[in-house]
Amino acid sequence: MTDTAKGTRLAEVGRVAVTVADQDRALDFYVGTLGFEKRADIPFGDGHRWIEVGPAGAPTGIALVLPREGGQGPGYETGIILTSEDIDVDHATLRSRGVDTDPEVQRWGAPVPPMFSFRDGDGNALMVVENG
Repeated sequence: MTDTAKGTRLAEVGRVAVTVADQDRALDFYVGTLGFEKRADIPFGDGHRWIEVGPAGAPTGIALVLPREGGQGPGYETGIILTSEDIDVDHATLRSRGVDTDPEVQRWGAPVPPMFSFRDGDGNALMVVENG
C-alpha cells in the first residue's frame, strides 16, 4: 500500500458487484455451475443479504447484489474477465452444463489471447481469457 501526497491508500480491487434478480439462483449458478467458492452469505438490514463468491484462491470476489432503486438491473456486460488455464476445456465444460456461452472460442491471433463470453441466469455477460 502506498501513501503519497497525491495518492490514496487504495490498495487493490477487492470485489466487483454483479446485479442479479434472484440471489439464491445466482448463488447456485456461480457455486454449483461455475464451481466458485461461497465466501459470504450474510443477512443485513431489512431482509437483505451480502453474498460473495469467487474462484478458489483468487483475491478478487464477486458480490451478487440485488438492484438498487433507480440503479442498473441485471442483464448487462459486467466487464469481468476470468482467466482460464485451458480455455477449450472450460468452454466445453460450461456448454455441457447448459451455460449460455459463445458458440466457439474466439482466436484472433497474437497478441490477443483466446477468449469467449458466457452469460449467467440473469443475462449478465462475463468473459473468459486463456492465461498464457
